[in-house]
Amino acid sequence: MMPEQVLDFPFAAPPGPGETREVASGVRWVRMPLPFALNHINLWLLEDGDGVVIVDSGLGTDATKELWEQIFDTELRSRPVNRVVATHCHPDHAGLAGWITERYRAPLLMSQGDYLTAHAWRDDAAGYTPEALNHFFRLNGLDDARLNALLHRGNAYRRGVPDFPRRYRRLLDGNNVGIGGRDWRVMMGYGHSPEHAALYCPALGALISGDMVLPKISTNIAVQSVEPEGDPLGLFLDSLARYAELPADTLVLPSHGLPFRGLRERVAQLVEHHRLRLDELEEACTTPKSAAEVIGTLFRRELDTHQIFFAMGEALAHLNHLAGKGALVRQTSADGVNRFVRR
Repeated sequence: MMPEQVLDFPFAAPPGPGETREVASGVRWVRMPLPFALNHINLWLLEDGDGVVIVDSGLGTDATKELWEQIFDTELRSRPVNRVVATHCHPDHAGLAGWITERYRAPLLMSQGDYLTAHAWRDDAAGYTPEALNHFFRLNGLDDARLNALLHRGNAYRRGVPDFPRRYRRLLDGNNVGIGGRDWRVMMGYGHSPEHAALYCPALGALISGDMVLPKISTNIAVQSVEPEGDPLGLFLDSLARYAELPADTLVLPSHGLPFRGLRERVAQLVEHHRLRLDELEEACTTPKSAAEVIGTLFRRELDTHQIFFAMGEALAHLNHLAGKGALVRQTSADGVNRFVRR
């Protein structure tokens, strides 16, 4: 992979807790804590006439609420929140969407795929249940101890998203969302969530990339139990190619890490990262391997229960992609576990 030094980071440090920092005209950066190994998320305040538009809301915790209250008091004072945009449905992005939209009587803007998935996850509907996930992971080789730990978590999504709006305004690819006299173009991305809405402002040369392009870590790409033979990695790589068509000096505002310039270079890094992982997995599957059996090939460190959830989905994403290309064959072994082997 290319060295990260090819990227330019114009801001050396994030804003402090409960503070904001201007990164472009009318665009302010907010950082909220997360109780995971990935310990933060970046959110954005966009000036919008007499009020603001909030892009992503943070995890649905009391700690995040308290920091928002501080920002409402010091930054907004009596100004309204005109709209809330959710780039996608994951809890660190959508967790307080219900709380903020209810507080300010503001509409939620979001893609349909992610809006409906948020409700399905919260409501244990349409196959989005802990039990269905455990069954899926069992079929792909995860051991009983880790399966029980995952099942014991219950509905982790509902804890991270304690409330969610019952109505929304749909974002479609190519939509221009007018905010503060400027157009922000919706650029849907796929693979990380059903329909991830990044926002690009030509006038500012800025891309709110959400989780689709991150400066130092690779975006989690996971197969879901409701689409067991899906190819989210293929969808993600196709999406990256679209972002690489933006101007070379685009300021990227990611959900994790620091804002940066060097979008095309970062896309090239991510494509190379996945190429290397795919080559390693293909080599590992000279004998049949389950997703659980190749986690160590992709992740060379100990993983906690939260990380195993992502690691299984990521392993399957790479295995399914190789199977779709014809490099691997999916087989069901005598023990009922799905395994992949080179042709």
